[in-house]
Amino acid sequence: MPVINRFSSFRWRYLSRSPAGIPESPDAADPFASQREQMVKKQLIKRGIRDPRVLEAMGKVPRHLFVPPDLRDRAYRDCPLPIGYGQTISQPYIVAFMTEAAHLTPESVVLEIGTGSGYQAAVLAELARQVYSLERLPPLAAQAQQTLAALGYGNVEVRQGDGYQGWPEHAPYDAILVTAAPPTVPTVLLEQLAVGGTLVVPVGETGAQGSQSLLILCKTAQGWVQKGAFPVQFVPMV
Repeated sequence: MPVINRFSSFRWRYLSRSPAGIPESPDAADPFASQREQMVKKQLIKRGIRDPRVLEAMGKVPRHLFVPPDLRDRAYRDCPLPIGYGQTISQPYIVAFMTEAAHLTPESVVLEIGTGSGYQAAVLAELARQVYSLERLPPLAAQAQQTLAALGYGNVEVRQGDGYQGWPEHAPYDAILVTAAPPTVPTVLLEQLAVGGTLVVPVGETGAQGSQSLLILCKTAQGWVQKGAFPVQFVPMV
């Protein structure tokens, strides 16, 4: 596929040094480029991710800079990773699946609930005009904003706040992605979605006895339509 051939030439630019250890040189080669290429080929394309823009974004965003330094050698593995405060960064396939399900265009305005380390926001920022991201935990919100800014993602705004309330000032949104699981679909998020927009949200109970489904909901003039469901396991939305 032509998309795959472009990944080997990706050299992302580090824009400044942050406490996370981002190099100063704007021309520094990315030592994780080959791992990211293999991630895209083996974890995403083989599982059915087809949107060329999503594949390109996943092949470009430096996931290793959104995980703790001691876990960077595991950043491109097919699994979630802890990022502190009881939170995780989702496995690459889930990030790509949710992003593809959102059907973003270069003019899309997106709301993300659950910034975490900022990785999903960075992927969304590669595809959309503007991303607004809410994070409940102040330390994670601050670190994510710092990392995103250092990497040049000026079209992402992070705010510490309650995801159940959404971000009404910038509504309606063309897409809303939720990266933690509420027990039911929050009505306020459906209200902040534009007609024709998509809400991607894991819903259900956590724990050994609980089950969750990643729902894809499309808002219409008459209400909303469920476009798909996928079994998942996310941290709870609180």
